[in-house]
Amino acid sequence: MTLETQVLGACPHDCPDTCAFVTTVRDGVAVKLQGNPAHRHTAGVLCTKVSRYIERNEHPERLVQPLKRSGPKGSGLFEPVTWETALDDIAARLHAIKSNNPEKIVPYSYAGTMGLVQGESMDRRFFNKLGASLLDRTICSTAGGEALGFTLGGKVGMRVEFFADAKLILIWGSNSIASNLHFWRHAQAAKRAGARLVCIDPRKTETADKCDEHVALLPGTDAALAFGLMHELIVNDWLDHDYIERYTVGWAQLRERALQWPPSRAAAVCGVPEAQIVELARAYGTTKPAAIRLNYGMQRVRGGGNAARAVACLPALVGAWRDRAGGLLLSSSGLFPVDRAALQRPDLLGGRRPRTINMTSIGDALLDTANPIEALVVYNSNPVAIAPDSGKVVAGFAREDLFTVVLEQFQTDTADYADYVLPATTQLEHWDIHFSYGHTDVLLNRPAVAPRGQARSNTWVFRELAKRMGFDEPCFDDDDETLCRAAFSAEAVDFEALQAQGFATLKLPDAPYAEGNFPTPSGCCEFFSARLAAQGQDGLPDHVPNYESAGSSKEFPLAMISPPARNFLNSSFVNVRSLRAIEGEPLLEINEADALARGIEDGATVRVFNQRGEHRCRAEVSRRARPGVVHGLGIWWRKLGLDGTNVNQLTSQRLTDIGRGPTFYDCLVEVESVAEAAVAP
Repeated sequence: MTLETQVLGACPHDCPDTCAFVTTVRDGVAVKLQGNPAHRHTAGVLCTKVSRYIERNEHPERLVQPLKRSGPKGSGLFEPVTWETALDDIAARLHAIKSNNPEKIVPYSYAGTMGLVQGESMDRRFFNKLGASLLDRTICSTAGGEALGFTLGGKVGMRVEFFADAKLILIWGSNSIASNLHFWRHAQAAKRAGARLVCIDPRKTETADKCDEHVALLPGTDAALAFGLMHELIVNDWLDHDYIERYTVGWAQLRERALQWPPSRAAAVCGVPEAQIVELARAYGTTKPAAIRLNYGMQRVRGGGNAARAVACLPALVGAWRDRAGGLLLSSSGLFPVDRAALQRPDLLGGRRPRTINMTSIGDALLDTANPIEALVVYNSNPVAIAPDSGKVVAGFAREDLFTVVLEQFQTDTADYADYVLPATTQLEHWDIHFSYGHTDVLLNRPAVAPRGQARSNTWVFRELAKRMGFDEPCFDDDDETLCRAAFSAEAVDFEALQAQGFATLKLPDAPYAEGNFPTPSGCCEFFSARLAAQGQDGLPDHVPNYESAGSSKEFPLAMISPPARNFLNSSFVNVRSLRAIEGEPLLEINEADALARGIEDGATVRVFNQRGEHRCRAEVSRRARPGVVHGLGIWWRKLGLDGTNVNQLTSQRLTDIGRGPTFYDCLVEVESVAEAAVAP
């Protein structure tokens, strides 16, 4: 007799949509995965990537047993061992380092899963008790996130479903069709009702193709554009003076700065027509309600934090927050009352203040001989592929004296450099609970099938290591369902309701900032931040030029951004054959004029290079690239590249102005055909 059940779950990936899904299981085997039609944000629809999740789960190359390195680091040569052997040896090695200096042990993790249990619970308890170095998890969103905190008080904003009622939507730094599909549904609904959609992005993305207008500004010039818009709002008096007076701080100072940015100046910096800025300002100043969907692409440059602050000031100037369909959304994550102290137990540090390692600068940290890292435990991340300046990252991971443990589902670039690789479960095989940074629902994920082979959850691994390290606090015995319950108070989330339907909606007002009430110290939108000023920074937002500005170098004249390939999510899904077949191979998009000047034909193999390294890939002469800017679509596993590299061979470890974040899109390069490079003297 066939037994068929349906199990409610949640997408674990680093995406604002945080979809609810339903897994159909037949006789213990997952046979179908679909979006949960009962969840209003998912509405039964999954993206192309996650719709192939069963293919990923059942992938023939899934890691299903613990492995110990048997060859040189990076060779990918391993031999199977038992869990007992692996865990005993890992615990012994960590204990020996701890006895000398626990700060020489470093965890490295990010959003390989966005789950609060498998991503930031038992692991944090373990490393807190150990006294290991802390990790500054900056690799994605801290510039924009902290900038929003200084302006609006946190990662807060309008609710995504109300974009459907807007009359003007600025999609700023986001390829929504590829990376925020369920927002795009609301944008399309607004467009059908007569709204105007404007895409602001250096690349002519799939989203730009579907919008009414595309503003193709140069990378790192978003603040200049925002100030150009402010200038026009002021001189034409397209302002909500009452809202500004009641609910903002620092208007006089911001006004003075904005008036220094006439559209002609902004146009020259941004590389766009002056008339386009003037007309965009007119539209924003005279259309109500107007909404901005800001995303993280625009903040991965030197001035990314200031740029996010400048854009976040715009809605208050025109009083857009008065309407539920007006305002701005970068991230909704600050609206969720996650009890991180209960999950992570920072009290286990016991008053110790370990050093902090910035994950963006892991290449330099691993090569630091003054205070060396002796052990690295990597989970939910693939730093050899995703961290910037990867030549240094590889050199650091290749150190024979570095003890490296990697918890993984597949033999990634990072796993190749491990001393031990521990097989990890997938989302279909473990418990987890999720918030979202794109909507306002909490989601529960139940295990649908048994783990493949000997795969074990992250929480199980850290519980077992805690036992071997002699950590006897009761919190190390909490099972995964207990951890799920600990993530939110009973007052915030009804866990029984969450179990019954798989999701629970936060109780929030429709237009929370219609009368101010921002979660800032003043309760206002802070154009001027006293907190920033107290840190010695400019209290006002400003345009901060890139470290490597387009046109500033004769040796490396092209600006390179590295947006995600449509069918990958960071370095996840790269090994799913059906998705890799769609992407084809590592690609550099280049404008026709730039290609012609270099004798590069469509489909040619090119060498992309700068002072940090070089990367070979195929060139596509593309209408998506504006003159002076090339696009290295990522993030491919290095081992799948033509020369064992990816675009991060070229990116920099330098940090953003606010938030200590990465500057992936602040990168100058030169491009030449491989044939020309071969004959060059």
